[in-house]
Amino acid sequence: MKLRKVTAASAAVIALAFTATACGGDDGGDSNGSGSGGGEKIKIGIKYDQPGLGLKEPDGSFSGFDVDVATYVAKELGYDENEIEWVETKSADRENALARGDVKFIAATYSITDERKEKVDFAGPYLLAHQDLLVKKDSDITEATDLNNKKLCSVVGSTSAQNVKKDFAPDAQLKQVGTYSECLSALQSGAVDALTTDDSILAGYAAQDQYKGQFKLAGLKLSNENYGIGVKKGDTETVNKINAALEKMVQDKAWEKAVQENFGPANYKNEPAPKIGQIVQ
Repeated sequence: MKLRKVTAASAAVIALAFTATACGGDDGGDSNGSGSGGGEKIKIGIKYDQPGLGLKEPDGSFSGFDVDVATYVAKELGYDENEIEWVETKSADRENALARGDVKFIAATYSITDERKEKVDFAGPYLLAHQDLLVKKDSDITEATDLNNKKLCSVVGSTSAQNVKKDFAPDAQLKQVGTYSECLSALQSGAVDALTTDDSILAGYAAQDQYKGQFKLAGLKLSNENYGIGVKKGDTETVNKINAALEKMVQDKAWEKAVQENFGPANYKNEPAPKIGQIVQ
């Protein structure tokens, strides 16, 4: 009798556990977005401090070209805008964020390089930018070689400053910080003489109301930066889906509209939409 009671109780516990497990499976989903919408969230890595590209606004919303591209891609993957969870991914942590599975993909001024392709896969490119310098309006810096013995700012994890020191100004004094906003403050105060990164990023900063008239682009094309969308290494299926979405974005003119809305106010002279898989050296 006692044995029968224990067996019945055990059966009840097993049945309850099975029911709870089944409910949990329906409820949870993949927070990184391996599914296709249906109420699930997709986590997308962007920058929070790059006007015109990836910016968190004071009201908590997000704006910029990368945001528009990522939103379009997410929609093609089956996610509504309210199913997107934006995750800040700084330059130095992009590869780790993908490897850890913190995000499904990253659209954050992520230049495609051979070194990075060893760690992550890329869709795109979706924008061709060029490295340039941002200086004060009255600066006498007109060439990259003028940076010798002057202070140059960039962010940790970016290749821009290393490119300048290697190819143009080996005696430049490099200052590396966490965000471009910190570089901009240093440039404004005179703590550094120039900020270097892609012209698309610099144009966004120069166009901000609080900085209008203070800075200028040197107008140098020091490198070609092919922006790609970073995906976890080996996730070929997602890469292919994103590439299809990017091609559609160009075809239906949504790409050109996003360029004009985000870069137009800064008079940024963008390159035509690059072809998928075509890397400009």
